[in-house]
Amino acid sequence: MGDRLAGKVAIVTGGARGMGAAISTLYAEQGAKVLVTDVIDDEGEALVKEIGGAGVDRVAYRHLDVTREAEWTAAVADAVERFGKVDVLVNNAGVLRAVPIPNMTEDIYREVIDVNQIAVFLGMKAVVGPMVAAGGGSIVNISSIDGHQGTPTLVAYVAAKYAVCGMTRVAALELASVGIRANTVCPGATRTRMMDAPDMAGVDIEAMSARMAPLGRIGEAHEVAAAALFLASDESSYITGTDIVVDGGATSGVGVEMFSQVST
Repeated sequence: MGDRLAGKVAIVTGGARGMGAAISTLYAEQGAKVLVTDVIDDEGEALVKEIGGAGVDRVAYRHLDVTREAEWTAAVADAVERFGKVDVLVNNAGVLRAVPIPNMTEDIYREVIDVNQIAVFLGMKAVVGPMVAAGGGSIVNISSIDGHQGTPTLVAYVAAKYAVCGMTRVAALELASVGIRANTVCPGATRTRMMDAPDMAGVDIEAMSARMAPLGRIGEAHEVAAAALFLASDESSYITGTDIVVDGGATSGVGVEMFSQVST
C-alpha cells in the first residue's frame, strides 16, 4: 500500500476493465477512496471485491451511463455522500468503432461522439462544484494518440479524441483560478479488450505496435495507469492543460517501420 493519493477521493469511469480497472486498482493501492463506475455491472462489482484488500469502505461500484447528465449528477452525489468529497475525476469510458467514412452511419458516429466526447464534458461539468468545495482537484481525461493524428477508419473516434484534448485545455484555463487542474493521458495501442472489438477483427495490434513504436511492443494498461496516477497526485501540482503521451514513441516522428532496414 502506497500513499501517493492518501486522503483523495476519485471517480473513475469505464472502471470495470482494461485501463479503467488498472487505474482504479492503482489509485486504491496508493491510498485513494475510489468510486468505480461502468455499465458492465458484474465486472465492476467483481473488481471492487478483488480490490477488497484495500478496504470495502474505501472502494465502491456504481452503474453510470456516462452519456446521461442526470446519472452523472447522481454518481457525483453518491461519491460525496460515501466518501465526503471528490478530488479526482478520470474520464476513461470509451468505445472504438473502426468504419471507413463511406460506410459510417450517423448512428455509429453519434454513439462514438456521445461516449468519448460528450460524456467527458458532462463529467467535467458535474465535478466542478464538489471539487471547488474540496479546495481543488484534478481532472484526468483519457484521450488517445488519435487525438494527435489521423487514423484510417476511425473518423468518429479521432474527432472525439481531438475534442477531448481541446476541451481539457479549455477546462485548464477556466478552472485554474479555483484550484482545479485538467490534463489528458494519450495512450497508443494498449493491450485491453477494446482491441478485441468486432470492428478490429483481422488487425494484428501486437505486430503493428512492434513495427510502429520505437520501443517495439504494445503498451500495457498499468503503464497508462501510472501516468494517470501522476496527474492525480500532488506530484503534478504545477501541471495543467497538457497531454502525457504513453505510446512507446509511436508519435515521436516518422514511423520506425520506414527505417526498419537502416542499421544502427
